[in-house]
Amino acid sequence: MTDLEPLFVRAARAAAEHRRAVPDRPVVTGVPAEEVRAAFAGPLPDGPTDPDGVLDRLLEAAPPGITGTVGPRFFGFVIGGALPAASAADILTIGWDQPAYNETLSPAAGAAERAAGSWAKELLGLPAGASAAFVTGAQAGNTVGLAIGRNEVLARAGWDVARDGLWSAPRVHVVAGEERHATVDRALRLLGMGTGSLHPVRADANGAIDVEDLATTLAGLEGRPTIVCLQAGNVNTGACDDFAAAIPVARAHDAWVHVDGAFGLWAAASPRHAHLTRGVGDADSWGADAHKWLNVPYDSGLAFCRDPEAHARAMSYTAAYLTGSGGTAHVLGDVTPESSRRARGFAVWAALLELGRDGVAALVDRSCAQARRMAERLEAGGATIRNEVVLNQVLVGFDEVADVDALVESVQQEGTCWVGATTWRGSRLIRVAVSNATTTDDDIDRSADAILAAARRLSG
Repeated sequence: MTDLEPLFVRAARAAAEHRRAVPDRPVVTGVPAEEVRAAFAGPLPDGPTDPDGVLDRLLEAAPPGITGTVGPRFFGFVIGGALPAASAADILTIGWDQPAYNETLSPAAGAAERAAGSWAKELLGLPAGASAAFVTGAQAGNTVGLAIGRNEVLARAGWDVARDGLWSAPRVHVVAGEERHATVDRALRLLGMGTGSLHPVRADANGAIDVEDLATTLAGLEGRPTIVCLQAGNVNTGACDDFAAAIPVARAHDAWVHVDGAFGLWAAASPRHAHLTRGVGDADSWGADAHKWLNVPYDSGLAFCRDPEAHARAMSYTAAYLTGSGGTAHVLGDVTPESSRRARGFAVWAALLELGRDGVAALVDRSCAQARRMAERLEAGGATIRNEVVLNQVLVGFDEVADVDALVESVQQEGTCWVGATTWRGSRLIRVAVSNATTTDDDIDRSADAILAAARRLSG
């Protein structure tokens, strides 16, 4: 058998060198995408290529197109980078190549997921008896939660989705804030409920759901099958819905309550910020991402359900060839949409062990403090902060800059930091998301200076 150690060590060293260098290099290389595509393109060879030659080619072609998403000054989307232990665990995950369908296939993969899921529930304030599924990301987490909710509210109405599908089924009504994340809408399309099932509820000035309008909307549905989708961490402002007030309202109307908590649900792990998620554990299902604020490598989403039996009814299946399936005890594959998936639990387990309870809280607190620091530095330089900075998101406007997208592109190409643009309440704005464990106050200050300098260049 080929000795894989030199090849694997060489790849790991290249990855470690990237991590070592990323804090000091521009976030983008500036190499045109066409050149990167050309480096990967060309005719497929007729014969095999030696693995060392393949790695040579990859290490030559990829670096000009590698963005510093893992670095301390990447503030686009909500990408947390990847902790050292989680990254090392992911390298082992690839080497071990364990299918995580059940413990029969991989006792270690199953044990890691069950332990990491239990730790995550404890940190996030979710019921200890809830199920935990390791999925790809927030989209999958929301899709799983809404699929369970769809089936359960229709079962209450006497309809069996698993047997009869949705043809001629009662209409499911989905009540969500007008500032919900777009993954909710896509999940409704994927699940056959359609975006026409949505009943948008007003949001307050910072994007949290208006509980009075929620009550009015639910009253108007008169007890029809209903799912209420709440949010922990508005994608633009970081605002969290008032779960302690909203969930009892939903319960009074026999609605299923799902919480989209992609990044904001991690606020529950911080004693300083847990008040933002007070009452969230009273919902029925939750979605979250470990590759956001927990700083675990992509892809690593989580889906939780208060009722493990309902979760399994929506997701499980059996087949004669699937050794270990079909038993009375739920296996890992009973709560995810895929059977063929990597053992994501190793990296999540490693990240939680590396940080511990206090470390997760400190990561949340530091990111929130740095978001406030960014807002203060930019505001002092003439920017307008358009949201209440309650978590790790900052919305930034410049009255003297007519083209915000051009400003964002200028910041990105300059390379000190990477920010994105968004539209909030009809205005095009810069969006800054702080979630990387390696970000320092100096990174914040350097990035604020770069944004202000770009605004001066484009002003007028």
